[in-house]
Amino acid sequence: MSFFLRRLMFYFLALVFAATLNFILPRAMPGDPVTMMFANAMTYVSPERIEAMKKLLGFVDAPLYEQYFTYLANIFSWNWGTSIKFYPISVNELLGSAIGWSLFLTGTAVILSFCIGSVLGIFAAWRRGSYYDAFISPSMLVIQSIPSVVVAMLVMFIFAIGLEWFPAGNAYTSGTTPDWSSWAFYKDVLYHAALPLLCATLSQIGGFLINMRNNMINLLNEDFITMAKAKGLSENRVVFNYAARNAMLPSVTALSMALGTAISGQLIVEMIFNYPGLGTVLLNAIHARDYQVLQGQLLLMTLFMLFFNFMADILIVFLDPRLRKGDK
Repeated sequence: MSFFLRRLMFYFLALVFAATLNFILPRAMPGDPVTMMFANAMTYVSPERIEAMKKLLGFVDAPLYEQYFTYLANIFSWNWGTSIKFYPISVNELLGSAIGWSLFLTGTAVILSFCIGSVLGIFAAWRRGSYYDAFISPSMLVIQSIPSVVVAMLVMFIFAIGLEWFPAGNAYTSGTTPDWSSWAFYKDVLYHAALPLLCATLSQIGGFLINMRNNMINLLNEDFITMAKAKGLSENRVVFNYAARNAMLPSVTALSMALGTAISGQLIVEMIFNYPGLGTVLLNAIHARDYQVLQGQLLLMTLFMLFFNFMADILIVFLDPRLRKGDK
């Protein structure tokens, strides 16, 4: 129990530090978002209107420490401000409308790539030096090294434009009203997600494969693996029950980090396929200098990263009995 309390305190302090950094960075830049927003206006905007908009959006001339504590209070009360670009839509509403799509697309891609890459890595390590290992490991690394924009464009050109098997963009058919109680709508969503999901998965398999392969190779020379072979246990039992189970522990951390960053969305993939996830929201916020949305999304990414790392700590303790004994 003390282990979990220590980790929970560490993640809480990390959240406060990240929130503080998130507060300081925009204010360290010259000017403020409201002034910069009206600087691009084609018509004259009076100083009174600028000041009124500043007060409305929370950019008041209060002491910095007061702004900081107000900012922290708003964070923990889940009040993340109002979008400047899409005023009067709140940041919570804007991020909430996109978070589901990013979790579905990138979260599914991470889990698929982890499962596929781990299985391929297990067999690559067990048969290291074979033709299979010589082919599959370099092939996945080559695919991973190709820029995401190239992979996405090739996939779209072949399967959407050339063969016309799948749609070239959007999360569902244009003009359709989302109906989450309809199986036909779910099929439409899956149909539109096929190509972006393929691109997002292909770009991550190689990392999980090499990670698992290296972990397995380090374990195959351990004494308990030699003892398991000497007992006459089947190859499948030695590979999966002994080697793969222990090699999976470091991979759990890699999976948690990948899931934590998945909330940021597959920016390139979402751009090319016009997918309405958080990556698209982040891009629009950068172009519009919408600092309220940028702050909210960066904080959301931090929350997810810390949450999944904490879940990884719990899972590793559950999987490794040595840590459970050390915690008593």
